[in-house]
Amino acid sequence: MAAAADKSRTPEPAKEATGKPRRRWLLPLLIALFAAGAAGGAAWYFTQGGGQATAKKEAAPAPPAPAQYFALDPAFVVNLSGPIDGPRYLQVEVQLMTRDPLALQALQTHAPAIRAKLLMLFSQVEPAQIADRPGKEKLQASALAEVRKLMKAETGKPCADELLFTSFVTQ
Repeated sequence: MAAAADKSRTPEPAKEATGKPRRRWLLPLLIALFAAGAAGGAAWYFTQGGGQATAKKEAAPAPPAPAQYFALDPAFVVNLSGPIDGPRYLQVEVQLMTRDPLALQALQTHAPAIRAKLLMLFSQVEPAQIADRPGKEKLQASALAEVRKLMKAETGKPCADELLFTSFVTQ
């Protein structure tokens, strides 16, 4: 009967060599907790926009506004200064570029004053000064500086981003 009594008894948990019972459920519990933590961290990361990727997207500069051009029509025609060897002329077509719609309106409003300043500038040019590309670029930079100076005095902003020569003829 002793053998029958042994079968009806529930077996005791296996004991380690130290005499403490083994806990077979501890490892699966730790794995489950780690997986839940990883899933929660991943969910937070993706709902927050990807962490560093969002910061890089926000730091990227926005593309510039489209360029808008204002033609100063008609073309400028001036006598060039210099030694008297016959009349010398400069004919130049000018366009101003801006990216601000309000600046474009201001340029249109002040077009007569801009034309007057540029006529005075162009009439002071000597033929030798604009005979090569660097001379033309220097004249272009001077013209832009004149426009910006005038617009700064009138509106408080330079308004013109670029000044372009779309036609340039000397005779």
